[in-house]
Amino acid sequence: MTPVLVLNGPNLNLLGQREPAVYGSGTLADVAELCRTTAAPLGLRIDFRQSNHEGVLIDAVHQARTAHRGIVINPGGYTHTSVALRDALAAAALPVVEVHLTNVHRREPFRHRSLVSGVADAVICGAGAHGYALALTHLAHLCHRASSAAPQGSPR
Repeated sequence: MTPVLVLNGPNLNLLGQREPAVYGSGTLADVAELCRTTAAPLGLRIDFRQSNHEGVLIDAVHQARTAHRGIVINPGGYTHTSVALRDALAAAALPVVEVHLTNVHRREPFRHRSLVSGVADAVICGAGAHGYALALTHLAHLCHRASSAAPQGSPR
């Protein structure tokens, strides 16, 4: 099983409670379960995390450099503000898929700009929780492609 990190940023712990008309009624636990059931047939093992603290998210990305083969990230509000998280993702040198529950391009103008997108291999937005399943499917493809291209005995 290929280990991948699914990382969730601030306020995602409030899914199902915070603005359900915008973010849906499903909880973060529901998203975690969806990720696990999607990942298993793809040969992925999920490390699912959430934090409201930028430094904790950055530390998780740093740990992923050696512990995981790819990252799915919903950076929440840090999407638009965190150069440090963007730089950590770039330094990780892993496949990254950015995911957002809502279509950020149909929302407030400040949400249209993502600092993370510039270092992500793909961006999925507006598909609700299903976006995580799409992100994992694509990440499995990226990990498989990287494994096929890596020389024999290479860690990736």
